[in-house]
Amino acid sequence: MGSLAVLAKSLGHRVTGSDANVYPPMSIQLEEAGIELIQGFDVAQLKPEPDLVVVGNAMTRGNPVVEAMLDQGLRYTSGPQWLRESVLQDKWVLAVAGTHGKTTTSSMLAWILESAGMSPGYLIGGIPKNFSQSARLGDTPFFVVEADEYDSAFFDKRSKFVHYGPRTLVLNNLEYDHADIFPDLAAIQRQFHHVVRTVPNNGLVVAPADDFAIEEVLAEGCWTPIARFTSLEPGVPPMAGLQWQARLLNDEGSHFEVLFNGQVAGEVRWSQTGTHNVNNALAAAAAAHNVGVTAAISIDALNEFAGVKRRMECLGDLAGVKVYDDFAHHPTAIKSTLAGLRKQVGTEKIIALIEPRSNTMRLGMHQESLAQSIEDADCVLWYEPEDMNWSMQAVADASPVSARCGHSIGGMVEATMVEVEGAEPCHIVIMSNGGFGGIHSQLLSALSKRVPVNVGQ
Repeated sequence: MGSLAVLAKSLGHRVTGSDANVYPPMSIQLEEAGIELIQGFDVAQLKPEPDLVVVGNAMTRGNPVVEAMLDQGLRYTSGPQWLRESVLQDKWVLAVAGTHGKTTTSSMLAWILESAGMSPGYLIGGIPKNFSQSARLGDTPFFVVEADEYDSAFFDKRSKFVHYGPRTLVLNNLEYDHADIFPDLAAIQRQFHHVVRTVPNNGLVVAPADDFAIEEVLAEGCWTPIARFTSLEPGVPPMAGLQWQARLLNDEGSHFEVLFNGQVAGEVRWSQTGTHNVNNALAAAAAAHNVGVTAAISIDALNEFAGVKRRMECLGDLAGVKVYDDFAHHPTAIKSTLAGLRKQVGTEKIIALIEPRSNTMRLGMHQESLAQSIEDADCVLWYEPEDMNWSMQAVADASPVSARCGHSIGGMVEATMVEVEGAEPCHIVIMSNGGFGGIHSQLLSALSKRVPVNVGQ
Protein backbone atom coordinates (compact mmCIF):
# COMPACT_ATOMS: atom_id res chain seq x y z
CA MET A 1 0.00 0.00 0.00
CA GLY A 2 2.91 2.35 0.66
CA SER A 3 4.26 1.67 -2.82
CA LEU A 4 0.81 2.30 -4.33
CA ALA A 5 0.72 5.62 -2.50
CA VAL A 6 4.04 6.60 -4.10
CA LEU A 7 2.67 5.80 -7.57
CA ALA A 8 -0.52 7.77 -6.92
CA LYS A 9 1.56 10.74 -5.78
CA SER A 10 3.66 10.47 -8.97
CA LEU A 11 0.45 10.61 -11.01
CA GLY A 12 -0.27 14.02 -9.48
CA HIS A 13 -2.80 13.11 -6.81
CA ARG A 14 -2.80 14.43 -3.29
CA VAL A 15 -2.35 11.28 -1.21
CA THR A 16 -2.93 10.62 2.48
CA GLY A 17 -3.03 7.30 4.29
CA SER A 18 -3.70 5.78 7.67
CA ASP A 19 -2.45 2.74 9.56
CA ALA A 20 -2.16 1.54 13.11
CA ASN A 21 1.61 1.17 12.96
CA VAL A 22 3.88 2.45 10.20
CA TYR A 23 7.57 1.67 10.67
CA PRO A 24 10.82 2.12 8.71
CA PRO A 25 11.86 1.88 6.00
CA MET A 26 8.40 2.48 4.47
CA SER A 27 7.49 5.26 6.92
CA ILE A 28 10.64 7.15 5.93
CA GLN A 29 9.95 6.70 2.22
CA LEU A 30 6.38 7.99 2.55
CA GLU A 31 7.50 11.01 4.53
CA GLU A 32 10.17 11.85 1.95
CA ALA A 33 7.54 11.54 -0.81
CA GLY A 34 5.36 14.14 0.93
CA ILE A 35 2.59 11.66 1.73
CA GLU A 36 0.69 12.50 4.90
CA LEU A 37 0.53 9.63 7.38
CA ILE A 38 -2.32 9.45 9.88
CA GLN A 39 -1.94 7.17 12.87
CA GLY A 40 -5.10 5.26 13.67
CA PHE A 41 -8.54 5.18 12.07
CA ASP A 42 -10.40 8.26 13.27
CA VAL A 43 -13.29 8.91 10.86
CA ALA A 44 -12.37 12.62 10.85
CA GLN A 45 -9.72 11.83 8.25
CA LEU A 46 -12.54 11.37 5.69
CA LYS A 47 -13.37 15.08 5.92
CA PRO A 48 -13.22 16.62 3.42
CA GLU A 49 -14.35 13.59 1.46
CA PRO A 50 -11.61 12.06 -0.68
CA ASP A 51 -12.25 11.46 -4.37
CA LEU A 52 -11.29 7.80 -3.91
CA VAL A 53 -10.48 5.50 -1.01
CA VAL A 54 -8.00 2.72 -1.86
CA VAL A 55 -8.69 0.01 0.71
CA GLY A 56 -5.84 -2.22 1.87
CA ASN A 57 -6.46 -5.89 2.50
CA ALA A 58 -5.75 -5.48 6.21
CA MET A 59 -8.93 -3.38 6.56
CA THR A 60 -12.01 -5.23 7.83
CA ARG A 61 -15.66 -4.55 8.52
CA GLY A 62 -15.96 -2.99 11.94
CA ASN A 63 -12.99 -0.70 11.38
CA PRO A 64 -14.27 2.88 12.03
CA VAL A 65 -12.95 4.28 8.75
CA VAL A 66 -14.32 1.36 6.74
CA GLU A 67 -17.76 1.76 8.31
CA ALA A 68 -17.76 5.52 7.70
CA MET A 69 -16.65 5.00 4.11
CA LEU A 70 -19.56 2.66 3.46
CA ASP A 71 -22.12 4.74 5.37
CA GLN A 72 -21.19 7.90 3.46
CA GLY A 73 -21.28 6.11 0.10
CA LEU A 74 -17.72 7.11 -0.78
CA ARG A 75 -16.10 5.81 -3.95
CA TYR A 76 -13.66 3.02 -3.10
CA THR A 77 -11.59 0.29 -4.70
CA SER A 78 -8.95 -2.28 -3.80
CA GLY A 79 -5.24 -1.64 -4.19
CA PRO A 80 -4.75 -4.21 -6.98
CA GLN A 81 -7.78 -2.95 -8.90
CA TRP A 82 -6.56 0.65 -8.68
CA LEU A 83 -3.12 -0.46 -9.89
CA ARG A 84 -4.58 -2.29 -12.89
CA GLU A 85 -6.87 0.58 -13.94
CA SER A 86 -4.56 3.52 -13.19
CA VAL A 87 -1.09 2.20 -14.01
CA LEU A 88 -0.89 -1.24 -15.65
CA GLN A 89 -3.33 -0.80 -18.51
CA ASP A 90 -1.39 -0.94 -21.83
CA LYS A 91 1.83 -1.93 -20.01
CA TRP A 92 3.97 -5.02 -20.58
CA VAL A 93 3.62 -6.35 -17.04
CA LEU A 94 6.35 -8.59 -15.64
CA ALA A 95 4.84 -10.11 -12.49
CA VAL A 96 6.83 -12.04 -9.88
CA ALA A 97 4.80 -14.51 -7.79
CA GLY A 98 5.71 -17.23 -5.30
CA THR A 99 5.72 -18.01 -1.59
CA HIS A 100 9.29 -16.80 -1.14
CA GLY A 101 11.61 -14.36 -2.86
CA LYS A 102 9.06 -12.10 -4.56
CA THR A 103 10.55 -8.85 -3.31
CA THR A 104 14.15 -9.82 -4.02
CA THR A 105 13.41 -11.25 -7.47
CA SER A 106 11.27 -8.23 -8.42
CA SER A 107 14.12 -5.96 -7.33
CA MET A 108 16.63 -7.94 -9.39
CA LEU A 109 14.37 -7.86 -12.43
CA ALA A 110 13.74 -4.13 -12.21
CA TRP A 111 17.47 -3.51 -11.82
CA ILE A 112 18.31 -5.70 -14.83
CA LEU A 113 15.86 -3.75 -16.99
CA GLU A 114 17.24 -0.48 -15.64
CA SER A 115 20.78 -1.60 -16.45
CA ALA A 116 19.63 -2.48 -19.97
CA GLY A 117 18.49 1.13 -20.44
CA MET A 118 14.79 0.23 -20.39
CA SER A 119 13.77 2.59 -17.54
CA PRO A 120 10.98 0.31 -16.26
CA GLY A 121 8.19 1.19 -13.93
CA TYR A 122 7.95 -1.03 -10.87
CA LEU A 123 6.04 -1.70 -7.67
CA ILE A 124 7.86 -3.72 -5.04
CA GLY A 125 6.92 -4.63 -1.47
CA GLY A 126 10.32 -3.61 -0.13
CA ILE A 127 12.89 -0.93 -0.97
CA PRO A 128 15.60 -2.08 -3.44
CA LYS A 129 18.99 -0.61 -2.59
CA ASN A 130 19.72 0.02 -6.28
CA PHE A 131 16.77 2.45 -6.35
CA SER A 132 15.68 5.26 -4.07
CA GLN A 133 12.04 4.17 -3.77
CA SER A 134 9.91 1.03 -3.76
CA ALA A 135 7.81 2.17 -6.73
CA ARG A 136 7.93 4.44 -9.78
CA LEU A 137 5.94 4.91 -12.98
CA GLY A 138 8.88 4.50 -15.37
CA ASP A 139 9.42 5.91 -18.86
CA THR A 140 8.68 2.84 -21.01
CA PRO A 141 5.86 0.28 -21.38
CA PHE A 142 7.67 -2.22 -19.15
CA PHE A 143 6.43 -2.55 -15.58
CA VAL A 144 7.69 -4.97 -12.89
CA VAL A 145 5.26 -5.83 -10.11
CA GLU A 146 5.64 -8.00 -7.03
CA ALA A 147 2.58 -10.23 -7.38
CA ASP A 148 1.17 -11.37 -4.06
CA GLU A 149 -1.26 -14.25 -3.66
CA TYR A 150 -2.91 -12.69 -0.60
CA ASP A 151 -6.51 -11.53 -1.11
CA SER A 152 -7.25 -8.09 -2.50
CA ALA A 153 -9.69 -6.55 0.02
CA PHE A 154 -12.51 -7.41 2.39
CA PHE A 155 -14.89 -7.08 -0.57
CA ASP A 156 -12.68 -8.91 -3.12
CA LYS A 157 -11.28 -12.25 -1.99
CA ARG A 158 -9.41 -12.95 -5.22
CA SER A 159 -5.62 -12.98 -4.97
CA LYS A 160 -4.00 -9.65 -5.79
CA PHE A 161 -2.08 -10.99 -8.77
CA VAL A 162 -5.26 -11.97 -10.64
CA HIS A 163 -5.78 -8.25 -11.35
CA TYR A 164 -2.39 -7.56 -12.93
CA GLY A 165 -2.67 -9.10 -16.40
CA PRO A 166 0.99 -10.12 -16.76
CA ARG A 167 2.58 -10.89 -20.11
CA THR A 168 5.65 -12.28 -18.32
CA LEU A 169 4.91 -14.29 -15.17
CA VAL A 170 7.51 -15.64 -12.75
CA LEU A 171 6.40 -18.48 -10.46
CA ASN A 172 9.32 -18.70 -8.06
CA ASN A 173 8.08 -21.45 -5.73
CA LEU A 174 4.90 -22.53 -3.98
CA GLU A 175 4.25 -23.71 -0.44
CA TYR A 176 1.39 -23.53 2.02
CA ASP A 177 1.10 -20.10 3.64
CA HIS A 178 -1.54 -17.51 4.63
CA ALA A 179 -3.47 -19.94 6.80
CA ASP A 180 -5.84 -17.12 7.76
CA ILE A 181 -7.40 -17.10 4.27
CA PHE A 182 -6.39 -20.38 2.59
CA PRO A 183 -7.56 -23.71 4.08
CA ASP A 184 -4.91 -25.76 2.27
CA LEU A 185 -2.27 -25.75 -0.48
CA ALA A 186 -4.86 -26.67 -3.11
CA ALA A 187 -6.70 -23.40 -2.47
CA ILE A 188 -3.51 -21.43 -3.15
CA GLN A 189 -2.79 -23.49 -6.25
CA ARG A 190 -6.24 -22.60 -7.55
CA GLN A 191 -5.40 -18.90 -7.31
CA PHE A 192 -2.04 -19.48 -9.00
CA HIS A 193 -3.83 -21.21 -11.86
CA HIS A 194 -6.20 -18.25 -12.14
CA VAL A 195 -3.22 -15.97 -12.88
CA VAL A 196 -1.66 -18.52 -15.26
CA ARG A 197 -4.93 -18.38 -17.21
CA THR A 198 -4.45 -14.64 -17.77
CA VAL A 199 -1.01 -14.85 -19.43
CA PRO A 200 -1.27 -14.55 -23.24
CA ASN A 201 0.19 -17.20 -25.53
CA ASN A 202 2.76 -14.70 -26.80
CA GLY A 203 4.00 -14.15 -23.25
CA LEU A 204 6.16 -16.33 -20.98
CA VAL A 205 5.82 -18.27 -17.74
CA VAL A 206 9.09 -18.68 -15.80
CA ALA A 207 9.08 -21.64 -13.41
CA PRO A 208 11.55 -23.80 -11.45
CA ALA A 209 12.36 -27.24 -12.77
CA ASP A 210 11.77 -29.01 -9.47
CA ASP A 211 8.77 -27.51 -7.66
CA PHE A 212 6.02 -30.15 -7.51
CA ALA A 213 3.30 -27.74 -6.38
CA ILE A 214 3.94 -25.46 -9.36
CA GLU A 215 4.05 -28.44 -11.72
CA GLU A 216 0.58 -29.38 -10.50
CA VAL A 217 -0.63 -25.86 -11.25
CA LEU A 218 0.79 -25.89 -14.78
CA ALA A 219 -0.58 -29.38 -15.41
CA GLU A 220 -4.09 -27.98 -14.98
CA GLY A 221 -3.51 -26.04 -18.18
CA CYS A 222 -0.98 -23.55 -19.50
CA TRP A 223 -1.39 -21.75 -22.83
CA THR A 224 1.94 -19.95 -22.70
CA PRO A 225 5.56 -21.02 -23.34
CA ILE A 226 7.44 -22.01 -20.17
CA ALA A 227 11.09 -21.22 -19.38
CA ARG A 228 12.47 -23.38 -16.57
CA PHE A 229 15.43 -22.79 -14.29
CA THR A 230 17.47 -24.66 -11.67
CA SER A 231 20.74 -24.37 -9.75
CA LEU A 232 23.42 -27.05 -9.69
CA GLU A 233 25.97 -27.97 -7.06
CA PRO A 234 29.67 -27.47 -7.94
CA GLY A 235 30.90 -29.95 -10.57
CA VAL A 236 27.42 -31.19 -11.56
CA PRO A 237 27.00 -31.26 -15.37
CA PRO A 238 24.20 -29.19 -16.93
CA MET A 239 20.76 -30.76 -17.33
CA ALA A 240 19.86 -31.41 -20.95
CA GLY A 241 17.10 -29.29 -22.43
CA LEU A 242 16.88 -26.82 -19.53
CA GLN A 243 17.15 -23.22 -20.67
CA TRP A 244 18.41 -21.45 -17.52
CA GLN A 245 20.83 -23.05 -15.06
CA ALA A 246 23.38 -21.89 -12.51
CA ARG A 247 26.39 -23.86 -11.34
CA LEU A 248 27.57 -22.85 -7.87
CA LEU A 249 31.27 -22.01 -7.69
CA ASN A 250 31.30 -21.81 -3.89
CA ASP A 251 29.11 -23.20 -1.15
CA GLU A 252 27.36 -20.01 -0.05
CA GLY A 253 26.04 -18.95 -3.46
CA SER A 254 27.99 -15.70 -3.73
CA HIS A 255 29.80 -16.93 -6.87
CA PHE A 256 28.17 -18.91 -9.66
CA GLU A 257 28.10 -19.48 -13.40
CA VAL A 258 24.98 -18.75 -15.42
CA LEU A 259 24.27 -21.25 -18.19
CA PHE A 260 21.89 -20.33 -20.99
CA ASN A 261 20.84 -23.19 -23.30
CA GLY A 262 23.66 -25.32 -21.92
CA GLN A 263 26.43 -22.78 -22.53
CA VAL A 264 28.19 -20.66 -19.90
CA ALA A 265 27.04 -17.07 -20.40
CA GLY A 266 29.11 -15.57 -17.58
CA GLU A 267 29.74 -15.49 -13.84
CA VAL A 268 28.07 -13.66 -10.97
CA ARG A 269 30.04 -12.54 -7.91
CA TRP A 270 27.86 -10.63 -5.49
CA SER A 271 27.13 -9.98 -1.81
CA GLN A 272 24.00 -12.17 -1.73
CA THR A 273 24.11 -15.65 -0.20
CA GLY A 274 22.07 -18.82 -0.38
CA THR A 275 20.91 -21.07 -3.20
CA HIS A 276 17.49 -19.40 -2.99
CA ASN A 277 19.03 -16.13 -4.18
CA VAL A 278 20.82 -17.91 -7.02
CA ASN A 279 17.43 -19.22 -8.14
CA ASN A 280 15.95 -15.73 -7.76
CA ALA A 281 18.67 -14.44 -10.08
CA LEU A 282 17.94 -17.08 -12.72
CA ALA A 283 14.22 -16.30 -12.62
CA ALA A 284 14.91 -12.58 -13.05
CA ALA A 285 17.28 -13.20 -15.96
CA ALA A 286 14.75 -15.48 -17.67
CA ALA A 287 12.00 -12.88 -17.31
CA ALA A 288 14.26 -10.11 -18.60
CA HIS A 289 15.19 -12.24 -21.61
CA ASN A 290 11.51 -12.30 -22.57
CA VAL A 291 11.64 -8.53 -23.18
CA GLY A 292 14.90 -8.65 -25.11
CA VAL A 293 17.62 -8.46 -22.47
CA THR A 294 20.57 -10.76 -23.19
CA ALA A 295 21.98 -13.12 -20.59
CA ALA A 296 25.25 -11.14 -20.63
CA ILE A 297 23.50 -7.88 -19.72
CA SER A 298 21.56 -9.62 -16.93
CA ILE A 299 24.78 -11.08 -15.53
CA ASP A 300 26.46 -7.65 -15.52
CA ALA A 301 23.46 -6.19 -13.69
CA LEU A 302 23.36 -9.01 -11.13
CA ASN A 303 27.01 -8.37 -10.35
CA GLU A 304 25.97 -4.86 -9.30
CA PHE A 305 22.80 -5.87 -7.43
CA ALA A 306 22.94 -4.34 -3.95
CA GLY A 307 20.06 -6.24 -2.36
CA VAL A 308 16.88 -5.09 -0.64
CA LYS A 309 16.37 -3.36 2.67
CA ARG A 310 15.38 -5.87 5.37
CA ARG A 311 16.65 -8.84 3.34
CA MET A 312 19.77 -9.83 5.29
CA GLU A 313 20.54 -6.14 5.53
CA CYS A 314 23.58 -5.52 7.72
CA LEU A 315 22.57 -2.84 10.22
CA GLY A 316 25.93 -2.63 11.92
CA ASP A 317 29.30 -4.28 12.57
CA LEU A 318 30.17 -3.56 16.14
CA ALA A 319 33.72 -4.79 16.76
CA GLY A 320 33.11 -8.30 15.55
CA VAL A 321 29.35 -8.49 16.19
CA LYS A 322 27.33 -8.14 12.97
CA VAL A 323 23.61 -7.42 13.20
CA TYR A 324 21.33 -8.27 10.26
CA ASP A 325 17.69 -7.44 9.61
CA ASP A 326 15.78 -10.07 7.63
CA PHE A 327 12.15 -10.38 6.54
CA ALA A 328 12.00 -14.20 6.80
CA HIS A 329 8.70 -15.31 8.37
CA HIS A 330 8.14 -18.83 7.02
CA PRO A 331 10.12 -21.96 8.01
CA THR A 332 11.51 -22.43 4.51
CA ALA A 333 12.69 -18.81 4.31
CA ILE A 334 14.19 -18.99 7.81
CA LYS A 335 16.01 -22.20 6.94
CA SER A 336 17.42 -21.03 3.61
CA THR A 337 18.55 -17.68 5.03
CA LEU A 338 20.38 -19.25 7.97
CA ALA A 339 21.87 -21.96 5.74
CA GLY A 340 23.29 -19.31 3.41
CA LEU A 341 24.80 -17.38 6.32
CA ARG A 342 26.27 -20.56 7.82
CA LYS A 343 28.06 -21.39 4.58
CA GLN A 344 29.40 -17.86 4.47
CA VAL A 345 30.70 -17.57 8.05
CA GLY A 346 31.79 -21.16 8.74
CA THR A 347 32.01 -21.93 12.46
CA GLU A 348 31.42 -18.37 13.70
CA LYS A 349 28.51 -18.07 16.10
CA ILE A 350 25.05 -17.31 14.69
CA ILE A 351 22.31 -16.00 17.00
CA ALA A 352 18.78 -15.81 15.57
CA LEU A 353 16.03 -13.63 17.07
CA ILE A 354 12.68 -14.59 15.52
CA GLU A 355 9.25 -13.00 15.81
CA PRO A 356 6.43 -15.30 14.59
CA ARG A 357 4.37 -12.36 13.40
CA SER A 358 2.61 -13.55 10.23
CA ASN A 359 -0.99 -14.71 10.53
CA THR A 360 0.04 -18.23 9.53
CA MET A 361 2.70 -18.38 12.25
CA ARG A 362 0.36 -16.91 14.85
CA LEU A 363 -2.20 -19.59 14.05
CA GLY A 364 0.45 -22.21 14.79
CA MET A 365 0.31 -23.79 11.32
CA HIS A 366 4.09 -24.29 11.04
CA GLN A 367 4.87 -25.55 14.54
CA GLU A 368 6.29 -28.88 13.39
CA SER A 369 8.71 -27.41 10.85
CA LEU A 370 9.80 -24.35 12.81
CA ALA A 371 12.12 -26.23 15.16
CA GLN A 372 14.12 -27.76 12.32
CA SER A 373 14.26 -24.52 10.33
CA ILE A 374 16.91 -23.05 12.64
CA GLU A 375 19.40 -25.94 12.64
CA ASP A 376 22.16 -23.75 11.14
CA ALA A 377 22.06 -21.28 14.02
CA ASP A 378 23.94 -21.79 17.28
CA CYS A 379 21.32 -20.15 19.44
CA VAL A 380 17.73 -19.06 18.83
CA LEU A 381 15.53 -16.71 20.84
CA TRP A 382 11.85 -17.01 19.92
CA TYR A 383 9.70 -14.00 20.74
CA GLU A 384 6.36 -14.97 22.26
CA PRO A 385 4.18 -11.86 22.72
CA GLU A 386 1.25 -11.84 25.12
CA ASP A 387 -1.36 -12.14 22.39
CA MET A 388 0.02 -15.38 20.92
CA ASN A 389 -2.69 -18.06 20.98
CA TRP A 390 -0.25 -20.98 21.29
CA SER A 391 2.96 -21.56 23.20
CA MET A 392 6.34 -21.39 21.48
CA GLN A 393 7.87 -23.51 24.23
CA ALA A 394 7.24 -26.76 22.38
CA VAL A 395 9.16 -25.38 19.40
CA ALA A 396 12.05 -24.41 21.67
CA ASP A 397 12.01 -27.82 23.35
CA ALA A 398 12.19 -29.62 19.99
CA SER A 399 15.02 -27.45 18.69
CA PRO A 400 18.24 -29.16 17.51
CA VAL A 401 20.21 -26.17 18.83
CA SER A 402 20.05 -24.03 21.96
CA ALA A 403 16.68 -22.27 21.99
CA ARG A 404 14.40 -20.48 24.42
CA CYS A 405 11.43 -18.14 24.43
CA GLY A 406 11.38 -14.48 25.33
CA HIS A 407 8.29 -12.56 26.42
CA SER A 408 9.55 -8.97 26.27
CA ILE A 409 11.76 -6.99 23.90
CA GLY A 410 13.97 -5.85 26.76
CA GLY A 411 14.41 -9.42 27.91
CA MET A 412 15.30 -10.53 24.37
CA VAL A 413 18.00 -7.85 24.19
CA GLU A 414 19.44 -8.86 27.57
CA ALA A 415 19.50 -12.53 26.60
CA THR A 416 21.22 -11.70 23.32
CA MET A 417 23.92 -9.70 25.11
CA VAL A 418 24.66 -12.74 27.28
CA GLU A 419 25.03 -14.94 24.18
CA VAL A 420 27.35 -12.41 22.53
CA GLU A 421 29.75 -12.19 25.44
CA GLY A 422 33.06 -13.77 24.48
CA ALA A 423 31.71 -15.07 21.17
CA GLU A 424 33.26 -12.55 18.76
CA PRO A 425 33.15 -12.77 15.84
CA CYS A 426 29.45 -13.57 15.79
CA HIS A 427 26.34 -12.80 13.77
CA ILE A 428 22.92 -11.75 15.05
CA VAL A 429 20.01 -12.23 12.63
CA ILE A 430 16.73 -10.47 13.51
CA MET A 431 13.86 -12.14 11.63
CA SER A 432 10.37 -10.62 11.37
CA ASN A 433 7.98 -9.30 8.75
CA GLY A 434 7.06 -6.46 11.11
CA GLY A 435 8.72 -3.94 13.38
CA PHE A 436 9.57 -6.50 16.12
CA GLY A 437 8.88 -3.91 18.82
CA GLY A 438 11.87 -1.79 17.83
CA ILE A 439 14.33 -4.49 18.89
CA HIS A 440 16.76 -3.52 16.12
CA SER A 441 17.58 -0.10 17.54
CA GLN A 442 17.51 -1.34 21.13
CA LEU A 443 19.99 -4.09 20.39
CA LEU A 444 22.31 -1.79 18.43
CA SER A 445 22.18 0.68 21.31
CA ALA A 446 23.05 -2.01 23.84
CA LEU A 447 25.92 -3.26 21.72
CA SER A 448 27.23 0.27 21.14
CA LYS A 449 27.58 0.77 24.89
CA ARG A 450 29.67 -2.38 25.05
CA VAL A 451 31.98 -1.74 22.07
CA PRO A 452 32.74 1.10 19.64
CA VAL A 453 30.05 1.22 16.95
CA ASN A 454 30.76 1.17 13.21
CA VAL A 455 27.26 1.22 11.75
CA GLY A 456 26.65 0.27 8.13
CA GLN A 457 29.81 -1.70 7.40
